[in-house]
Order: sequence, then C-alpha cells, then structure tokens
Amino acid sequence: MIQIDTFKGVKATVQKFKFSFFSITAAALFAAILGACSGGPAGNSSGPGTADPNEIAARVNGKEIKMVEVEKAIKAQSQGKESNLSPLELASARLSVLQQLIQTEVMFQKAEKEQTVPSEEEVTAEVNKRKTSSGMSAEEFAKQMALAGENEQSWRLNVKKELALQKLQEKIAGKVESPKDKEIEDFYNGNKEQFKNKRGAELAAIVIDPSNSGQGDTTTNQDEANAKAKEVGQRAMTPGTDFATLARENSEDLQTRSKGGDWRYFTEDEMKQTLGAQVTDLIMSRLQNGQVVPVAIPVEGRTLIVKLQRKQERDEDLTLESPDVRRRVTELLINARKSLLWQSYGEIAVNEAKIENFLAKKVVDNPNDLSGARPAGASIPAPANAGTATPANTNAAPSNLNSATNSAANAAPANAKPAAKPAATTAATPAPKAATPAAPKPGNTNGGE
Repeated sequence: MIQIDTFKGVKATVQKFKFSFFSITAAALFAAILGACSGGPAGNSSGPGTADPNEIAARVNGKEIKMVEVEKAIKAQSQGKESNLSPLELASARLSVLQQLIQTEVMFQKAEKEQTVPSEEEVTAEVNKRKTSSGMSAEEFAKQMALAGENEQSWRLNVKKELALQKLQEKIAGKVESPKDKEIEDFYNGNKEQFKNKRGAELAAIVIDPSNSGQGDTTTNQDEANAKAKEVGQRAMTPGTDFATLARENSEDLQTRSKGGDWRYFTEDEMKQTLGAQVTDLIMSRLQNGQVVPVAIPVEGRTLIVKLQRKQERDEDLTLESPDVRRRVTELLINARKSLLWQSYGEIAVNEAKIENFLAKKVVDNPNDLSGARPAGASIPAPANAGTATPANTNAAPSNLNSATNSAANAAPANAKPAAKPAATTAATPAPKAATPAAPKPGNTNGGE
C-alpha cells in the first residue's frame, strides 16, 4: 500500500498497481525490416557462439544477408542486454532472427516481382510523416538513429521494404470476397457470448512523466512531476475546465496529448487488472460521467490523472441487428481469410526461394562449441518480445517505426498463425505511449463501441 495526495490535499491510501506495457528501445525501432547488404566472402570465425559482422549469414536467391544485420536485430530484441546471453542462447537468438530476416527478404523479392515497391516520392512522404509524428527535434531524431546503428539511407531502405510488403499484402488480400449472409449468421450464432457490451468504462488520461522522454516533457525529475501532477489535477477537477484542452497542453505523452487525453474503453475486469480493485470500485460505483478520479495515480514511476468519459452500467446482449454487429462479424471473417491467405502465400514463397543458411550450417558443423553457461553476474534474460500483448508504444525513439519483430511478423506470414476461430473483439483504442500504462490486451472491448 502507498500513500498519495488527493488533489484537495487530503491523504488517500490506494493499492499500488502495476501496468503491463510494451517498451522497446530505439534500436528495436530502427531495426525494422533490416535490408540485406552485399559484400565480400564470409570471414573466419571461431564457431557458432561468435560472429564476424562482415560474415555472410545467409543468401536468398543470391541476395546476401550479413551478420551485421543479425547483430543489430539481436541488440534490438534483447534491449542492449545481449552480453547477458550465454553462447548457446545467443546462437539460438541469432538463428531465430536470421530466419525472420530471410523471410522478410523473400517477401520483399516477391514485392519487386509483383511491382508493389513504393516510389522514392512515397518513401520520402512516409519518412517525413514518421519524423513529424515522433515529436522529436531533428537533432534528437538523428541521435536516436545513430544509437540504433542506422543512418538516413539505411532507414529509408527499411521504410521502403515495409511499405512494399504492406502493398503486397493488400494486393494479395484483394482476392478475398465478403462472406455470405449464412456465414455471418453461423459465426454470430456460434459466438454469441462474445457479442456483448460489457460493464465497464471509457477513460481519458493525462500523463506526467518525470523522465525526459523526448516527447515535449516539461518535467525532468520526480519533484517537478509531483508538483505538476498536483497542479494539473486540481485544475482538472475545477468546474468548467475542459479536460481535453488540459491534456493537449500538459500530457507528457504524444498519443494522449494528440487525442485530448482519450485513452480507451475498459471492461470492469480489465480495469481491476489495470487500475486495481479500489480505483475500479471508485469509478464504477461513485463517479459520474465527466468526473475526474480525485487522486493522482502513480504508475511505474509516472503519474496518471484519469477522467471517466462514459460508464456502461450493465452487460448488454447484442444481436445481428444491433448497430455495427453485422459489420464487425463481416470484418472478422474477412480478416481471418486474409490472414490465412497471406500465411499460405508466404509459405509458398519461402518454399520456392533458394535459401542458403550459412549460420545454421555452422551450428551443425560445430555443435560442441556452444556453452550453456551465462557470463558471470549475468541475470536470466527475459524472453524475447515479452509483454508485447499491447500496442507498441515508445518514448525513446521516433514513433510509427515498427520493431524488428513486428516487421518480421508482417514480412513472414508463415509464422503468423491465425486463430482457429477469429476472436470477436474489436481493436482496443491505443493506450498512452510507453510513458503511460498500456492496458492488458482485452478479451472483449465491445462496450467501447
């Protein structure tokens, strides 16, 4: 239990709660869909546990992928803690990353054949869009790019590949037709439990972040953050104050600031998991629509000022004739078909490609060179991509750049296994960026519609 100040100066005891959020490094963002580089013959190395950056890791239809690309992706996915991995763990991670890069290269070559590679003008427009949406100065953007081992030219190539694969996927998906009425009805009848407006609430938030996250922060330490949270919180509770304007002026998080504080809809169970039982009870039992939670809520070193936008008092069963339900079922079925089609297309593309995986061959040739012992003092590394259930948000690097793993997922449909039955849920409204808590991935967020 912790003590926090209410905006009226009264002490309130609130259960401390943790948020699960996805935080990735600048390197992870800039490692998106790494492009293959041409180069000379493979260099010498002592075994599968070590790597020469100039060594050729693989070839895809004659196109080389060098170890330097693999190493950049490893650094991104391990968040700079690759030195904590044992030789065995590192070799395994390299093989996994290389497989993603191989699949990405296969699909990019397909995009070239299908003529879905964007023009240089399209790439420039997307690059400028991402720079603008990052909220960073040109100097800070360049700094983060350098930290990730990228430059303007290599990043443009990454963006070009990403756009090419998106356009290829759209072209392939154009073959999918809308489901017939009977298919829609059968799906709804088999999934009625998932079509409910669940009891819960739509929330808005203002984020105060004591760290200098490069998102226009005005607070750079905890004392400044505490003072600002109390001042902004009291203003938020003052009658007549427009919360959206206050969020645009004060939230130290790009997403909530740009959306006037809009966060997302939480079912009651999600709220309990995310905000704790006491805060959830306060919101659901005592607050009225439009009121602000009367305490500043500390979250992982940050502070949230939360407003109740709209409350759903009870569960409501939906029918196919309810607004938007038929459209949602149609979209679910279409998206499931598109996912399966893209996966199958990728499987065929990989099977048809001539792939030479030199890194895998080196492991086969030197199986006894791999030690399972970690370096002295190294902690057990977290599983790769842990906590990615929520939307990828970052406060460390330009936004809208997909991580290496996310890009590989799009580039490598063979690994994107669709669920046997599409989940009858809509995409949750993106949570505040990594400077803020991202709620656990919802089971049902239909109440927010």
